[in-house]
Amino acid sequence: MHNQLMNLDLTLPGPLNPPFADRPQLAELGRVHFVGIGGAGMSAIARLMLQAGMMVSGSDARESAGVEQLRQLGARVSVPQDAANIEGVDTVVISTAIKEDNPELARARELGLRVIHRSEALAATMHDAQVVAVAGTHGKTTTSSMIAVVIDALGYQPSFAVGSQIAGFDTNARLSEQGQNAWFVAEADESDGSFVRYRPDVAVVTNVEPDHLDFYGSAENVFEAFNRFLGSMREDGVVVTCVDDPGAAQLSERARAAGLNVVTYGEAESADVRIFGTTSEDVDCRSSLAWDFAVRGQRFSGEGSMLLHVPGLHNQLNAAAAFICGLLTGSSADEVIAALTHFRGTDRRFTLRGEVNGIKVFDDYAHHPTEVERALEAGRTVAAGHNLYVLFQPHLFSRTREFFQEFAAALSQADRSYVMDIYPARELPIPGVTSELITEAGYSEVHYAPDAPAAVAAIAQQAMPGDVVMTVGAGNVTEYGAEIVTALNDKAQA
Repeated sequence: MHNQLMNLDLTLPGPLNPPFADRPQLAELGRVHFVGIGGAGMSAIARLMLQAGMMVSGSDARESAGVEQLRQLGARVSVPQDAANIEGVDTVVISTAIKEDNPELARARELGLRVIHRSEALAATMHDAQVVAVAGTHGKTTTSSMIAVVIDALGYQPSFAVGSQIAGFDTNARLSEQGQNAWFVAEADESDGSFVRYRPDVAVVTNVEPDHLDFYGSAENVFEAFNRFLGSMREDGVVVTCVDDPGAAQLSERARAAGLNVVTYGEAESADVRIFGTTSEDVDCRSSLAWDFAVRGQRFSGEGSMLLHVPGLHNQLNAAAAFICGLLTGSSADEVIAALTHFRGTDRRFTLRGEVNGIKVFDDYAHHPTEVERALEAGRTVAAGHNLYVLFQPHLFSRTREFFQEFAAALSQADRSYVMDIYPARELPIPGVTSELITEAGYSEVHYAPDAPAAVAAIAQQAMPGDVVMTVGAGNVTEYGAEIVTALNDKAQA
């Protein structure tokens, strides 16, 4: 499918997103109300606006820890959603998931209020900062978090908005003072095409694969959206891509042909920043780096050794992207390599939930086949010859329909994978699409688990000291990590 990548279009987007003149200004927005404020993306933007001293309100369908945290920061949050919640509001922020019949959105339309997409709201918080926008089918949250940690460790105190809490910062968003050398690191979500609104100075693309076909309709439209993302960059911007990924590699070739500044990274010999000699030991991963590239009239070259405190080759690749961004701040290679050691992970990205009798339980947000494959590779690394058990929850009926065979292959890396029923999120069921598409794809290691508590009990009973257990998926599977730890404790005390 990657050979379907279209010619690079450096114009502003057409039907997928409305054109815009510039980033909106916060002062124009007045009192802002977020419909669905508890979500990862919306809560991050709400935090930024609260830190900017704005009046923020919001609503959500249910109570959550994130909702309560926003209340403590000064937001007025209502549960459940109701048309009365937007009285006295100037601007209403929505995501693509909010439908026109939502009572708050319908009332906002009736009152003629300003209604903006969350991407426009995030763009408004960026002011005149130098923006690093991180896009890709997967790896966005970890890579953008790494970049934020690196730039912070280099002394620049960047603003950031990412999809998960960063270890050490204990938040997914921060607004720093805007000055001449201000940086803003943003996770650029491609799921609805809105990632063209940020006008980045540095555009990072970790990979380009078909996903979110419920929105895009075809792989060609996905690839075209990434073309538009690069087309939205500021003049003299820099494109940073992983040359190991076929889609990102072709995107970088077209970007170079179009005259853009491009820096690639990866294990391939052709990479401008090359990773080699990767070794892994538990959660520490060391590799060698060699870099040789010129961008914006400056030459960068040298060699060094990189130590990262999160496992897996995919994290080494993410770190290479962060290394390039660190160099672009004007810092030395040695300073950037040292800054990378400060990164300790983000929540739900191979996060250790507990250890009982030598059995480690990790949780990971992976919900695309490539992400699942990489997460299980990390699990295998930590298991180091012991068994790997996985409790997986597919996310979206449409994604399961498109990729069930690939999910099965990725899950077969475990000694035993249990597949829960599909988490529907924003979708209605699709006839004939169930988790059994995955479990009946021909891999003996992959089993259907219609009863999640029974699967938890089975995993706890089978796991032995040295084994690794993982909960994997973007739905509520994360809740079962604590139950597995409890079941392991019960087993140890029996």
